[in-house]
Amino acid sequence: MTGSSNYSNISTAWVDGELRLAGLDSRMISLLMAIEQSGSINQAAKQVGLSYKGAWQIIERANNDAPKTLVSTATGGSKGGGTCLTEAGRSLLALFNRLEQQHQQFLKQLNRSLADDPDTVLLLQRLVVKTSASNQIFGSIVAIQAGAVNAEVSVKLKGGEQVITNITQTSLNDLGLQVGADAVLLINSADITLTTDADPNRFTARNRLSGSVMRIHQDEVNAEVIVLLPGGETLVAMITQQSAQNMALMPGMTVSAMFKSNAPVLGVMPQHS
Repeated sequence: MTGSSNYSNISTAWVDGELRLAGLDSRMISLLMAIEQSGSINQAAKQVGLSYKGAWQIIERANNDAPKTLVSTATGGSKGGGTCLTEAGRSLLALFNRLEQQHQQFLKQLNRSLADDPDTVLLLQRLVVKTSASNQIFGSIVAIQAGAVNAEVSVKLKGGEQVITNITQTSLNDLGLQVGADAVLLINSADITLTTDADPNRFTARNRLSGSVMRIHQDEVNAEVIVLLPGGETLVAMITQQSAQNMALMPGMTVSAMFKSNAPVLGVMPQHS
């Protein structure tokens, strides 16, 4: 990773859901479809990822619950037996497929209505971002200083604070960064240093965000400190238990969270037409 990331693959299907018909879920329907196609319970079970016994249990339960038999099995005979859907089973499958088409059209209609509301799209975009980084903070790009090799990007947070992050010139071009664009900063908790010292000249870290301690979780070695920023965002810092004791950290205490400009991973939110 080069210190930047693009989130253009975020799905725009904000509303999703599985159709269930009288307790019949997609697994049961998939099994019926596979039986219709293969004529074999063994092949159908493999096709949908079920054991032979598991497939039979589902079929037996469905046959017992339905007013008419859905799946018929023949043994022996000149054709060696087989499994097939009855007329009732095929009717049920056709009904489900028809309802599923209407269900998908309904979901598309809901998603189109959401896409017409920019504020809703912005909210949902941010909620679906998933990352292994401990901290995920959103803001907007307010300045870009391009150099020969690297670029310095300033991101303004909700509370007005600015975070400086360095990315390569290649990443700057690939991401197509522009002033005013929405951005997300991913920061690992181990990259954040906490201090109660009011003198900023004692430290070389480019970024210094003031906040208050919300919670502290400690184990035998480390202390996880959650810091509340003025704009309502929270930062998680992982420090040693000894450091937490030396600073006598407690909820409500004012601290500064510091990190270097190469610590954040910068991502941009996709633009929707």
